[in-house]
Amino acid sequence: MEKDKSIYIGDTLFPDCPVRNILARVGDKWSLLIMHELIIHPAPMRFTELRKAIPDISQKVLTTTLRNLETDGFLVRTVYAEVPPRTDYALTPRAHSFMEACRPMIKWSIDNFAAIMKDRNS
Repeated sequence: MEKDKSIYIGDTLFPDCPVRNILARVGDKWSLLIMHELIIHPAPMRFTELRKAIPDISQKVLTTTLRNLETDGFLVRTVYAEVPPRTDYALTPRAHSFMEACRPMIKWSIDNFAAIMKDRNS
């Protein structure tokens, strides 16, 4: 059985190391992609919109990742008492500052993607 990532972070060799602790959470396969989708959209996004924007993520993994990001203060979840119920997700100022720090890495990845793929296939 796969170990719950939130438990794993607390069990790391150096749990008080800010770099290891935080990067273990946001450096997973989906967190940065979810935050990227939320930052490029001007309004909060609904769960179904995020699923459509990232079609290869499962509902379970998206739910878990959104909960982790909310727990760490990277996003805010707003539930509206409507029929049917509506839930929106938006980035917090903490997430915006994190994404600002990631912007050069994202640009570098886009700029170098074709060359890296060419090298991999050589």
